[in-house]
Amino acid sequence: MKVLLHGGTVLTSDGTVSALATDGGTVAWLGDDDRAAAYDGADEVVDLQGALVAPAFVDSHLHLVQTGRLLDGLDLSGCSDKDDLLGRVAAHVAARPGDAVVIGAGWDETRWPERTLPTADELERVAPGRRLYLSRVDGHSAIVSHALLAETPQVITQEGWAATGRLERRAKHTVSDKLADLDGPEQRLDAARRAVASLAAHGVGAFHENAAPHIGPEYELDLVRRAAAEGGLHVTAYWGELGAFDKVERLGVSGLAGDLVADGAVGSRTAAMTDAYADLDGHCGHGYLDAIQIADHVVGCTERGLQGGFHCIGDAALAAVEEGFARAAERVGADAVRAARHRLEHCEMPSPEAIEVFARLGVVASVQPMFDGLWGGPEGMYAERLGHRWEAMNPFATLAGAGVAVAFGSDSPVTSPEPWGAVRAAVHHQNPAFRMSPRDAFAAHTAGGWHAAGLDGRGRIAVGAAATYAVWSPTAGLDAHGLPVLEPGADLPLCLRTVVDGRTVFPHQEHT
Repeated sequence: MKVLLHGGTVLTSDGTVSALATDGGTVAWLGDDDRAAAYDGADEVVDLQGALVAPAFVDSHLHLVQTGRLLDGLDLSGCSDKDDLLGRVAAHVAARPGDAVVIGAGWDETRWPERTLPTADELERVAPGRRLYLSRVDGHSAIVSHALLAETPQVITQEGWAATGRLERRAKHTVSDKLADLDGPEQRLDAARRAVASLAAHGVGAFHENAAPHIGPEYELDLVRRAAAEGGLHVTAYWGELGAFDKVERLGVSGLAGDLVADGAVGSRTAAMTDAYADLDGHCGHGYLDAIQIADHVVGCTERGLQGGFHCIGDAALAAVEEGFARAAERVGADAVRAARHRLEHCEMPSPEAIEVFARLGVVASVQPMFDGLWGGPEGMYAERLGHRWEAMNPFATLAGAGVAVAFGSDSPVTSPEPWGAVRAAVHHQNPAFRMSPRDAFAAHTAGGWHAAGLDGRGRIAVGAAATYAVWSPTAGLDAHGLPVLEPGADLPLCLRTVVDGRTVFPHQEHT
């Protein structure tokens, strides 16, 4: 099918034009409206009416099933305090069958006037006998009801267990593993389909699934791929398990990377720090991997032509990752490590020395600008947890300036998969030294995501390139380079249409 779009602004590799034509899954022509008027043979002609056409976004880090759950489940992200959370739980379970497992997510106690968390006893009072799993916004701790704990009695002997019902580390993973039996494939596929539809409506044409044993069962990967294929989105899947080389072919993943955790998260105080947290005396978080384990994993992936990588946030975890990569390069050679295009998720507190190593070895930084947008700044959660150290976090411009390839993602459901919001957060980073230009930030969320997946040459609009783009209503106008103006507080662009390889995936229809 041949499609002609005219009467707008088309952001190409070389600037802007006002019209383009596609033939099947390929961009066939670019030009101005005068020449578009003479273009012959289009099966569909679209008057853009001033809209912007730009490469579709790539979300380089998300969790599809968990994102879909939140779209139709117990969303706790806006809770104002503990009582608000308990009230939402009570209302939600009242509308669900008594034997249903209730999975909620998104609570963030750092936004509450008092930092008091609800306990399992309090959950029992508002939802007696119900099996509840309520994940913190960062996904690294959870509050669990007595009824669900009763199905995993071994957690009381595991690290991270507390009698209040708050779990982290191994105890949390044990309970989340149980959810694979209680929340089955049918429910997970429905959630994945909802998430795919939501991504397409946000102008996202491709995403990277960061799967791991502590996030969901292995069978979830097939459900993610099925939902993506049905919805027309491109998916690159990773499995975050140390040294699981025997699983790569069976799981069909691009690498053993993504949420292979070297540490936890700042909000849950599980990210591994060199110095103690400012709000918990003597506590430095938790490192899960040492430099030797990291090196062995990188070497194993490199020798097999796989992408390896790690979830790493705290400075102590990143120091271990830095040392691990340096050791791996000594064993197999820097050129071999570079060729594998390994990747790091989050990479929030890298030292200058670590940045130099990552740049030299071609490691991709898959980062989340909304982390700074939501939790950065002198009054934000990072400052509460770490004091002045927040100022050195999420150094996007420094990474890119040093030659580290940067790709943007949302870590959805941790933050919303709203890509223009992420671009805006990178442009208006709360530390001015780390701000990116709009063009560089947009590139990180489009071509950068394809590069992170090992797929170069995509994420652009050019003759002969894939017809993968989104159409936007730029509510605040365009800047001199053809990008939307993204001022803080202003309305973000509205997605009108998303096309992947010539197929319209939003608004949904079978084929274009």
